[in-house]
Amino acid sequence: MARVTVEDCVEKVPNRYELLMVAAQRAKDIEQGAPLRVERDNDKNAVVALREIAEDKVSIEELQKSLVLNLQKYVEVEEPEEEEIEIVAAEKELADLDAQFDTSMLLDEGLDENMQITDESGDSLDDLGDDQLSDDDFDDQFEDGGPDDFSDESDEY
Repeated sequence: MARVTVEDCVEKVPNRYELLMVAAQRAKDIEQGAPLRVERDNDKNAVVALREIAEDKVSIEELQKSLVLNLQKYVEVEEPEEEEIEIVAAEKELADLDAQFDTSMLLDEGLDENMQITDESGDSLDDLGDDQLSDDDFDDQFEDGGPDDFSDESDEY
């Protein structure tokens, strides 16, 4: 009976070696508990596998994929490219910096009452309006030759 089954299977899988490998894979699947798709009729797993192939009860492509996966010892894992790794590392670093940064430091409500900007007379500049500050006040501070006075009178550099 097996000889007739092999001749029927050669029509489905022309290469006898490939047929042997696919049938062996299906026989292993049956041995591991895969459901039968034809009546056993007191046949061994190899004969049942050949009969399933001859009657188109199993997918040859699925058996080939299963065979390759079972024979593979190393499964290639697609690794990210260097640029992707650098981007992920930069994003992680930024996230860590954001977690450390306290946003309340930027808000005026977070300032201490004792922290005020004052002028030379001791008046708080926070209390002055924009119309009370002038460029003349700023220029008056540097007319007397302050530390940034660079006159041509001195030849020393």
